[in-house]
Amino acid sequence: MAQTMRKELLRIERVSPADEPAILALNNEHAAELSWLEPERLSFLLGEAFYTRRIGALEAFILCFAQDASYDSPNFLWFRQRYPRFVYVDRVVVAADARGRGHARRLYEDLFEQARRAGHTIVTCEVNADPPNPASDAFHTALGFAEVGDAVIHGGKKSVRYWAKPIAA
Repeated sequence: MAQTMRKELLRIERVSPADEPAILALNNEHAAELSWLEPERLSFLLGEAFYTRRIGALEAFILCFAQDASYDSPNFLWFRQRYPRFVYVDRVVVAADARGRGHARRLYEDLFEQARRAGHTIVTCEVNADPPNPASDAFHTALGFAEVGDAVIHGGKKSVRYWAKPIAA
């Protein structure tokens, strides 16, 4: 007789200062896709963030900024030049052993709800174009994002595509 076990969904929790070492480690494991962070820079970004959440001890995390954040990312600044009010998804990371469990989708859905409550009507992000990231393209398309622009940044070392998703207020 086969038994099926129901997997409990891990809670989405606010990021706290105690989470910073684990977030830093997970982020820096994915520095090629994101960007390397030093502890001081991570602390600064978390202080500027509109929305930061984690799942589990740290199976996944998301870091987002509203348009008025003090943030110098060329991607964030691209959106700031074009949209008067928005939420920018700076990074979403899922640990390798936690992939395929829907964590990124759950974090985005929670973000959309928080953004709506705060009166935002658009959520933005960027996806690497070179090297291509077809899995991320498909994921963002499935969530309702549409491509709104592109850029070559960091002195030609990276090319990205910009995405936006309207959300009902």
